[in-house]
Amino acid sequence: MQLEQLTCAVEVAKSGSFTAAAQRLHITLSAVSQSIANLEHELGVTLFFRSRAGAVPTPEGQILIKKAFEVVAKAEELRDEASGYANTQDGELRLAAFPGPLLLAMDAILDFKRDYPYIQFSVQEKGIDQILDDVRQNEFDLGLVILSEQFKQKYTGLSVGRLLRGEMVVAVNRHSPLALSKSITLEELKNEGLVLYNEEYLRGFMERYRTQLDPANVMFYTNNTSAIVKAVRDGLASTIGLNFSFWNEPSVQQGEIVLLALEIDHTLPVDLGWVRAEGRHFPKASELFIQKLKYRLSQYGA
Repeated sequence: MQLEQLTCAVEVAKSGSFTAAAQRLHITLSAVSQSIANLEHELGVTLFFRSRAGAVPTPEGQILIKKAFEVVAKAEELRDEASGYANTQDGELRLAAFPGPLLLAMDAILDFKRDYPYIQFSVQEKGIDQILDDVRQNEFDLGLVILSEQFKQKYTGLSVGRLLRGEMVVAVNRHSPLALSKSITLEELKNEGLVLYNEEYLRGFMERYRTQLDPANVMFYTNNTSAIVKAVRDGLASTIGLNFSFWNEPSVQQGEIVLLALEIDHTLPVDLGWVRAEGRHFPKASELFIQKLKYRLSQYGA
């Protein structure tokens, strides 16, 4: 019995397909099929029901694959622990992030790469729902997202860690009369033209306060953060978002855009947080990056 065989069995069970498992493991379909066949022969047990629709663990397979998962996870833990005693950390970290948190995490990313140059680091910007799906499917090791109890059903199959509590703010042009105040009410904002990031939590916010914030004042929703920043910087509109989404924005740091606290009687707590696939070993690279990110966030007073 070889570790590679157990890894193949775990990936087939997770993906529900020999083909998908081969793609994830970057080996051929025949190699996966042969590995599973050899393992089944050695154990004397059929691990999967095969069909054109895919592969489903047999009742016996479910029990044995759970054990295989534990062995594979322990092997990954052993590798990470051993690398901790080496002169250099290596490995891989695949990070996906929502635009606001990605900008905020950039200093931590640069710190991380400077301190651990041998860890292969890849970063992609995606929407929150796509990040959750991709991390769940092991396309990424770690995701930086916005967390809310309102959407907790979305986190099924994921482990979640909170980094800091967010507050809703309004970003306005520095020449706007609104910029003279430190905070703003929904009443004062009701006639202001808005451009908003196209994400569920913001659409939900606008829906909750639709009697005070006329939806007709939303000029457009977009996933292009540069377009939103330009509209505010040019005095064409204002925007609403979470405070930490703006902390590393150059236009805010240079004073071209001013942030105002939004006075709301009650709103659901929203956090910046990380997600990873539930039940998987937490790679050492991910743990090291979270430490770097927490340190950087502490410098913002988070």
